[in-house]
Amino acid sequence: MAVSLEDIRSAATALAGHVVRTPLVRSGPLSDTHGADVFLKLETLQRTGSFKDRGALVKLDSLSAEERARGVIAVSAGNHAQGVAFHAERLGIPATILMPEGTPFNKIRRTEAFGATVILHGDTLNAAEPHAHELAAEHGYTFVHPYDDERIIAGQGTVGLEMLEDVPDLDVIIVPIGGGGIISGIATAAKALRPGIEIIGVETELYPSMYNVLRGIEGKLGGDTLADGIAVKRPGVITREIVARMVDDILIVPELSIEVAVQSMLTEAKLLVEGAGAVPLAALAENRDRFAGRRVGLVACGANVDPRILAAVLMRGMSRAGHLARLRISITDQTGTLGKVAQIIGEAGGNIVETYHNRMFSDVSVKRAELDAVVETRDAKHAERIIERLVEAGFPARRLGEGASAG
Repeated sequence: MAVSLEDIRSAATALAGHVVRTPLVRSGPLSDTHGADVFLKLETLQRTGSFKDRGALVKLDSLSAEERARGVIAVSAGNHAQGVAFHAERLGIPATILMPEGTPFNKIRRTEAFGATVILHGDTLNAAEPHAHELAAEHGYTFVHPYDDERIIAGQGTVGLEMLEDVPDLDVIIVPIGGGGIISGIATAAKALRPGIEIIGVETELYPSMYNVLRGIEGKLGGDTLADGIAVKRPGVITREIVARMVDDILIVPELSIEVAVQSMLTEAKLLVEGAGAVPLAALAENRDRFAGRRVGLVACGANVDPRILAAVLMRGMSRAGHLARLRISITDQTGTLGKVAQIIGEAGGNIVETYHNRMFSDVSVKRAELDAVVETRDAKHAERIIERLVEAGFPARRLGEGASAG
């Protein structure tokens, strides 16, 4: 069947009261920063932290009593797994989820907490999927595809329906693309309601799968991306046809832009998003002139980010902004020297976060040592003033990663 506006409206009826009807909110700080009227669709507020709740429920709700009794199976290392597991448990449907063997423990635990049976198989999702189909054939499970399914697409399309209900005069909606499920649904709904609206997809430079397929480009995909939720090597067959007809453009964003966007979402918009949820903002930031002065909707599709990754992103962001500086300081290896260095840094207004002594593996004199100090500062100029104070006190110092400084 072809996905239509009526299918999406029927999906909305099925979802009512069972998933969060998420708000579309204007972000003043992001609007000011990027020169556009920026609205955020907060799919981060769903029960499992992702829009995947929508499509999963619509698909499960369509099953017959016999299909429900036999159970369902899905392949996912993250949001789709949790969406299927959560709603399957709520509907009394046995669920089996295949995950790659290297899936982080926290994702496995969350999926199991929703009542699913988790099977670890293969080293990638592509390697796990054939085994899922084997199990489906053996046990009569219904396979729940993460994106290439009309009912999944209709469920995700309710995001677009709600966005235009809340702000009917949006000029643009920017949507992440992995397999293409959510952008296919949003484009179908939005173009039917507002034909002149522009739908823009976003992929990472490491996984431009939909971009390549639609342009006939052969290229190797892969690598470690912060936007692992859209790290898809093969887009859907159904979705690529819809995207080809209804999506106006696909933008590609680099890893650093995604990282900066995650931080901006948290520090400016006060919203926690995963890498995939930040790529619309990354695209807006990379193409500011294109969207200037327009009413732009960004789909913040999920909030399931590894806390360790988030901590690293924030610390790296502080370093780029000059709020953290790693200083290498040459000191005499004598009692009390570390205290003197700390006093100088403190009196200059810096806050020492961490220190590392380097005595054994250094080319300085045996009577000296190198001290690496991670210092919290107001900005890059403040860091330079701290370095100047250290040099004046007889401690040659420089900022690592910034080239040699005084001394």
